[in-house]
Amino acid sequence: MRRDRLREDDMVGVLEDLVMTETPSNDGTLIKAGIGMTAALVRRLLGETAETVEVDGRPHLRLRGGSANPVLVLCHLDTVWPAGTTRRWPFHVADGRASGPGVFDMKAGLVQALYALRSVGCADRVTLLITSDEEIGSPSSRALIEEEARGCRAALVFEPSANGALKTARKGTSMYRLLVEGRAAHAGLEPQRGVNALVELAHQVQALAALGDASVGTSVTPTTASAGTTMNTVPASALVDVDVRAWTAEEQSRVHEALSRLRPVLPGAALHLTGGVNRPPLESEQSATLADLADRCAQRLGLPPLGRAEVGGASDGNFTAALGVPTLDGLGAVGGNAHAEGEYVDTRLLGERAELICAVLEELTADDWGAE
Repeated sequence: MRRDRLREDDMVGVLEDLVMTETPSNDGTLIKAGIGMTAALVRRLLGETAETVEVDGRPHLRLRGGSANPVLVLCHLDTVWPAGTTRRWPFHVADGRASGPGVFDMKAGLVQALYALRSVGCADRVTLLITSDEEIGSPSSRALIEEEARGCRAALVFEPSANGALKTARKGTSMYRLLVEGRAAHAGLEPQRGVNALVELAHQVQALAALGDASVGTSVTPTTASAGTTMNTVPASALVDVDVRAWTAEEQSRVHEALSRLRPVLPGAALHLTGGVNRPPLESEQSATLADLADRCAQRLGLPPLGRAEVGGASDGNFTAALGVPTLDGLGAVGGNAHAEGEYVDTRLLGERAELICAVLEELTADDWGAE
């Protein structure tokens, strides 16, 4: 056990600094400042200088070990919380719970990863990647994640746990926008000359929703929508955003093909579909070996059984799994209320979780890992 090097009070202090350094995904200035603060933290805890990798004007952090075939430790710094949230909801600790914007998703997981790497004796066989756009779909970091994952023996993802359980399967996500083109007309004088894009959209929303298949866990959800310009004008355009979730790549493909075949119902209307697959599924067979390893490590450390969860939300682990890299997710904090007011972590388990990660890393970086 490493209690002397994994003191929970030290970890809580670092966590407070990270949470109070706001990093909303869409604020480039704050993201840049947060990356700088995290780079200084990496230097202080690990004694190494992480490289800032800029993609499309957005910074990410990378610290490579010197060995081939490393383990990829994957974290993200950005949060869903807008700038200024800490003014009304600052980091605070009470009754063994730390709360604050982004504390659970996933700044506590990042802290656990850093303390585990500081304590483990195999950091040269690990690549640490900290991205800054996961919450908005990883548009700039996806290629970087895939680049680092290729050739890795395993990927460990520090998204929050599911009530302590590992996340051994995640649905794939697809994101679409359907634009309806109609024709404007005066709603009172000559509505018959118009082609009502909103009415056409209503037809299409029904067709979209019908593409889901609850029997296999596939959801097709129309989310945000808009139409029209003024109260007395037949809408010339309308649009709807569509969220698709599926457990298998085959289901993602089925829905994509069905969306591509949509045709307008009203004469004179036109449809324009954009978007596609954002993250492929993380299927359970891609995490099974690593989950078994984590269970053995937990048992050896005298920790409670970890449990396994299949969840609908996606993460950057979906990208690594799609490349065939064994991937284990949900290694982050124990807590709750992700993306919700009052999200929290159990501070009493921060050190325990970091010890588990140490044990997993030591096994994974051994020369004989994966040998028959």
